[in-house]
Amino acid sequence: MTILLAEQSIELALEVSDFATVLQVGKSVLSGTAAALAVDPQVQKAYLGVG
Repeated sequence: MTILLAEQSIELALEVSDFATVLQVGKSVLSGTAAALAVDPQVQKAYLGVG
């Protein structure tokens, strides 16, 4: 089953998702498993305030 989730909280979105696509200005910039995106340096810096 596929569900589209539009969520402002990246932590919540990654917690409830198996696979995710990160959109920026309407374009896909990253895709992968939620676990992989949670440790991705780009995601950590831009959305999680790490680094």
